[in-house]
Amino acid sequence: MAFDDADLTAIWLTLKLASVVTFLLIIIGTPLAWWLAKTKHWLKGPVSALVALPLVLPPTVIGFYLLLAFSPDGIIGQLSQLFGVYTLAFSFWGLVIASLFYSLPFVVQPIQNAIESIGDRPLEIAATLGAGFFDRFFTVVLPQAKAGFITAAVLGFAHTVGEFGVILMIGGNIPGETQVVSVQIYEYVEALEYQKAHWLSASMLLFSFVVLFIVYSTQHKKGIRLIKTEH
Repeated sequence: MAFDDADLTAIWLTLKLASVVTFLLIIIGTPLAWWLAKTKHWLKGPVSALVALPLVLPPTVIGFYLLLAFSPDGIIGQLSQLFGVYTLAFSFWGLVIASLFYSLPFVVQPIQNAIESIGDRPLEIAATLGAGFFDRFFTVVLPQAKAGFITAAVLGFAHTVGEFGVILMIGGNIPGETQVVSVQIYEYVEALEYQKAHWLSASMLLFSFVVLFIVYSTQHKKGIRLIKTEH
């Protein structure tokens, strides 16, 4: 049994969402991870806890508060109206913003751990040789933390692909707009179309295995931790 047009549309939308979210998370998460790895400020604890919240919070809780934030009176809703966007709920970009919050720790923590594993000594030596901040980052940090960035990108992408609760809360089930693979599987199960659900679920299972194999293989070579649990 092959995938039908609805399945292919859901797969394409899922890959598109995961790609956009991963790109944005690397851009946003790198300076945040750098700050968490280097700072001794008292805010490090609270910020680290906020970053790690999606690891323990039910997705429905995140989805609920994001819905409030997306409302016309909400913080995000008011900002979006300034750009002519009057509702982010039940839209692709609403899913993007929700996914940024939900997948943040899966990108920030591997990068933070990789930066911390480098230590200060290589950066201090580079600074004594006249290297500026960006020069030190691209010539010292990035090469040595490459495995951490790869892990962060793979985990961020995979976690976004596997989202369900937040997606359903924020985006609903609109074909071609918010109906990603996880929601499509739920729709098939609700309709008792188990064969179609099996095909999509099996593809997700295979995808997840390949992702975890890549991540753990990378970590085994570089000794980088996957996710750091906050206590």
